[in-house]
Amino acid sequence: MVKDYVAPGVLGPVVIEREGQRTSGLMAWGVPNAGKLVTNVRNLDSPFWRNMLDRPHHRCLVPVSEFQEWSVKPDTETGKKRPYWFAIPSRPVFAFAGIWRKVDGEPRFAFLTTEPNALVGAVHPKAMPVVLDDADYEGWLTAPWDNARQMVGAYPSQLMAVIP
Repeated sequence: MVKDYVAPGVLGPVVIEREGQRTSGLMAWGVPNAGKLVTNVRNLDSPFWRNMLDRPHHRCLVPVSEFQEWSVKPDTETGKKRPYWFAIPSRPVFAFAGIWRKVDGEPRFAFLTTEPNALVGAVHPKAMPVVLDDADYEGWLTAPWDNARQMVGAYPSQLMAVIP
């Protein structure tokens, strides 16, 4: 069975920039750290992540058409947490702010998360992916960290939708 989504440890699409040229390819989602596969970057001051964040050539775009968050509270009917899918109707494909590194010769990526906007926060109040504006792609891939860090924040909820 072929899945139409990326899960931790599975290959997913990324875009990197090398010598002024953007290239796309596949990398495994999740960076091993202390025996765990870490898929999301929340602590931007952690020395583990700063190594990649400080170097533009270790930043990437993670293209997506939608993303999923699990409800924090169980569903009243089933008693289980429920998946919710989010999209940006005006942008059929958009990108998360990501980082990558080689681990044992294999390129692996993770993406940044931030405080959620009102739409995502109603389902998952802990965090949401950092969705970049199209105009910020170049800066994310090339700018010094002090400039790129300004792009980290919640995407406006009024521009997003929950997919049934």
